Amino acid sequence: MVNVKWNKEKFSFNVPLETRLADFRQIVAEETHLDAFKLIYKGAIMKDDKAPLSAYHLKQSSSITLLPLHDTLPASSSIQNTEQTSLSNIQQELASIRQGLIPSLNTFLDALPQKQPSMSALQKEHARLGELLLQSLLRLDAISTDGEWEDARRERKAAVKEVQALLDRLDDAWSAR
Repeated sequence: MVNVKWNKEKFSFNVPLETRLADFRQIVAEETHLDAFKLIYKGAIMKDDKAPLSAYHLKQSSSITLLPLHDTLPASSSIQNTEQTSLSNIQQELASIRQGLIPSLNTFLDALPQKQPSMSALQKEHARLGELLLQSLLRLDAISTDGEWEDARRERKAAVKEVQALLDRLDDAWSAR
């Protein structure tokens, strides 16, 4: 998952880090409706369109800043929020958790009963996993679901319950150690 920040807007894209920058630019352009823009990661302009995203040392949930080449502000009319967009965002968030976080969570939970000598490493991993799960809950909470969008509301509610259950599982195992 790669996040793109544009003024107060934030977009999340579930793309592999092997994706070429040119292809990623196209995906961002379709979502933002911008023709020309710069992408900046950790203060450096991402220029080489032939390079994969991994060449810029991006990691899971990295944030890239989008800088339009023309003075354009994101207008709510140009970025239309539909039920399908909300459903897609919810599914992307869940896919990210299922692929990236659940394996780490299971590894951590398996390591707890063994009482490894490095307790500070376990504490750091517990804090990291808890923080990532809380961030996911916040991202799910930020997804707009109009009152008439029954499917989106139901999907978001199920996603929140799933992530909350993972967080409860983490905290219960940590308390029981």
